[in-house]
Formats: sequence, structure tokens, C-alpha cells
Amino acid sequence: MEINFRNVSFSYQLNTPFSTAALKDVSFDIPDGSFTSIVGHTGSGKSTVLQLIDGLLIPEKGHIQAGSFQMNSGSNAKHLKKFRKNVGFIFQFSENQLFEETVEKDLIFGPKNFGVEEKIAKEKARKVLKIVNLPESFLQKSPLDLSGGQRRRVAIASILISDPQLLLLDEPVIGLDPGSKDEIMNLFSRLNQQGKTIVMVSHEMDDVADYSDQIIVLNAGRISKVGSPEEIFSDESYLRKEKLRLPSAIDFAKQLKKVGFPINVSIKNKRELLREIKKQFEIKKDKK
Repeated sequence: MEINFRNVSFSYQLNTPFSTAALKDVSFDIPDGSFTSIVGHTGSGKSTVLQLIDGLLIPEKGHIQAGSFQMNSGSNAKHLKKFRKNVGFIFQFSENQLFEETVEKDLIFGPKNFGVEEKIAKEKARKVLKIVNLPESFLQKSPLDLSGGQRRRVAIASILISDPQLLLLDEPVIGLDPGSKDEIMNLFSRLNQQGKTIVMVSHEMDDVADYSDQIIVLNAGRISKVGSPEEIFSDESYLRKEKLRLPSAIDFAKQLKKVGFPINVSIKNKRELLREIKKQFEIKKDKK
């Protein structure tokens, strides 16, 4: 699903003494099938963008095109129900939204609300557990008996069961251990490779560098820069100005370069760093 923002502005508590401008005349494009990350320091408008895409908020000015749906200041949130069936929104600590006594009941709650027969909903639940790499035996477990990473995957499964075209991720791996983080980010990467459009808000620059093909940088509600990971992370002075951290793989490559290791620092993630180190050792070995 392609997303287009055109001159979008939004304020919280509009027309009150407490009015706060969250987005100011913002325009950008998110290509269909892309993995786009939105970054910026706290208060830059990142989460507001996700809520506008989902129709939880309505633009004050400008318009948003999401697939065949358009949203502007005159849009009625009730009319966006059909559109939102194609969107999966995974919030921070999404496992806190689990409320049923079993995993199965949590998974089938959404489909049943949209009129899906219980038998079909249960079959979908079995299939979606495989997608998030959990055994079918978990269906009869209580979410409270699962680990944090397992509960997070169940919460993600409850979104994926509706097979959304677009996934909105708001700090999706916050609070997880490194192993669980990698599992869940690899899951999103596979879903993206299968054609789903993914928009992620994250402070984790390593994940942004590893998985994104486009980055949107926001600053005080305005677009600061849009580009590829290579374009964004190659400019250290710009990152310092925007108070963004250099991904650890790029930082490590630069440190190696400073101590004389012959490495190409034009990398963007851990995979490329390992390939480059291996390449340099193979060159050294061949010279012997």
C-alpha cells in the first residue's frame, strides 16, 4: 500500500489555549512494499504520523492518500472502518492489549468481531501462530504464562490474523531482550519481503539501519530529511545536529579505520560489517 502525505498539518487540542502543533506542512511518500522508518528525537511528531496514517487522527490541513483512501480535515473516522481492516497497528508494549484467558480466544476476538465464523477464525489462529514461530500448543495457554517475547509475538499474531497490507510499528521491540528483538525484527523483515508495506517508528538506529530501505527524519513536526540508510547515516555532522546516534556497525567500522584496519566504512548494517571484515582477512590471507 502506497502512502502519500501532502502538506499535512496537525495540532493537539486545537482551538484551545493548550493547542500544540505536532506536524507542520509535512509532505512525503512511502512506496508500496517498502520498509520505511521514521526517526527523530522525542516530540518530533513520529507517533502522530502513524496515528494519522491509521485514521486515529484526522489532518487539520492537507491530505493523506493511503491506497485508494484519502483523508483530509473533512473525513469522518467512522467511514475509515473499511480502510483500517487493511492496516495493522502494533503499539509499544502491544502485549498489554492481551486480555482473554487463552491465546486462542485473544487471536479470534478480532476476526469474530468482523463477522468471521468461529471455526474459520480458529483455523486462522493456528496458521498465524506458525507465522510468528509459536507452537500450536500455545493456543490453550494463558498469555500470562508466557515470556515477554512470546506475549509480544502473540500480540503481533493478533494483528496479522486479519492479513493487513500495511503494518504500522511504534517502537515494536522496546523492552525485549536482544534475542527476542532479533526474532521479531526478522519476522517483520520476512513479512516485508512477502509484499507488506511497513512503517516503523524507532529510536533503535541499529534496527533502522539493518531493515529499512527508506528513512524519514522529523524535527519539531517538520521533515528534516528523507533518504536511504546510506544517505542518512553517511553524514555524521547531520546526525549530531539531529541528535541521532550512529548505528553501532558503522561506528565500529569507523573505529577500526582509525586504528589502521583497511576497511570500507561505507556500510549500513551488521551484515555488511561482517562481510567487510571477512573480506579483509581473506585478502590478508591470500597475500601470505
